[in-house]
Amino acid sequence: MTGQVRTVDGRVAGRRGQATRQKLLECLREMLDTSPYRDVKVIDVARMAGTSPATFYQYFQDVESAILEIANDMAKDGQRLKTLTENQAWAGKGGYAAAEALVDGFLEFWQEYEPILRVVDLAAAEGDKRFYKVRQSILTAVTHGLTEAIEDVHAKHRTGDEVVPNAMAGTLVAMLAAVSGHQKGFETWKIKMRDVRPALATLVYMGITGKKPPR
Repeated sequence: MTGQVRTVDGRVAGRRGQATRQKLLECLREMLDTSPYRDVKVIDVARMAGTSPATFYQYFQDVESAILEIANDMAKDGQRLKTLTENQAWAGKGGYAAAEALVDGFLEFWQEYEPILRVVDLAAAEGDKRFYKVRQSILTAVTHGLTEAIEDVHAKHRTGDEVVPNAMAGTLVAMLAAVSGHQKGFETWKIKMRDVRPALATLVYMGITGKKPPR
């Protein structure tokens, strides 16, 4: 944690208070690993953290606002996905390796934050603008980075002029996010993720370069 941490009524929390707040967030995240977020109650989070509901309400208005704190931290970490689009030589085998790294970045990020992303997606779909903003902050950043990469490839190699860079970037990012969020679902289709990975990398490479991957 950085900067001042305040209670709901605006007081600056001391070191002990900050530790308690962080413990509540850690317990909440752990509970989301195994329970639907609508089933998570303040009293259960407080009990797991070894404190009281009254203490929980000192730092958060409700469970959703606490989840939003976790989601905002996740969004900050999600900016690492954009860095995977930057300063890459997308042509040839090096470009395919960069496509693989981007795919791996998405898959690993969604695995790491799956419980939180599940809540973010549900709340955003239900019209909660706070969670919609979290999701967009992650995806918009990487879309912008990928758009610049595609524009650079087209300028250097004069390929894929019929493709609008930001449209292709947005399509690829939406695909990566959707597939990354469906990793458990592939198991029910008897599709192995080790086979999905190269399929995604191929699509990303072709979308960026307009060419088939090098053999």
